[in-house]
Amino acid sequence: MEERFFEVAHFADKGVLYLLLVLSVVSLGLITERYIKLSRAARNASLLQKGIAASLSAGDLDSFAVLKEMGGALEASAVDLGLTNLKSNGIKGLREAFDTFIMLERPKLERSLGFLATVGSNAPYIGLFGTVLGIMKAFRDLGGGAAEGGQSAVMAGISGALIATAAGLMVAIPAVLAYNYFSKLVKQVVTTLEALRELAVIIGERRA
Repeated sequence: MEERFFEVAHFADKGVLYLLLVLSVVSLGLITERYIKLSRAARNASLLQKGIAASLSAGDLDSFAVLKEMGGALEASAVDLGLTNLKSNGIKGLREAFDTFIMLERPKLERSLGFLATVGSNAPYIGLFGTVLGIMKAFRDLGGGAAEGGQSAVMAGISGALIATAAGLMVAIPAVLAYNYFSKLVKQVVTTLEALRELAVIIGERRA
């Protein structure tokens, strides 16, 4: 059983490096895609926030309708939702409609963030696993007849094994940084949608 385990370990440490390489490529692709989408959504939300402040002062349906042209497609859909509800039902069911809208759109904004969080939290352990296997192999080789290399053979094996730990950290750090940054952008967009909801309620109450 022990021999079989070391046979697997002999190849598994290299497999860990290939796995980390795949995770790195996938993570960088997702980071690029999310950055393009979420940075644009955050810019639209930031622009719309200024319009919300102006509409709050005016407090009428026309000023609320103007907001449709100030944000992106997501915010325009939210404004349409508010206008339709205000014209047909007033504030009745308005909060619930907005809450449902936000509930449906938030997972789209957070798409792939769970994967980045998983990679960020687990890649160091995957790298550490590869390092442990590499060290085991180095000492196994030393005890199995590679003793003529002495200390230099052990050090070379250990230094090679530590590459897996470094690779794990190199994969994890960008994933964690991206996750935290994108979570902040998602929060900004959701906060803007919630501000639209409250503005629609205020305008509806004034009309009533």
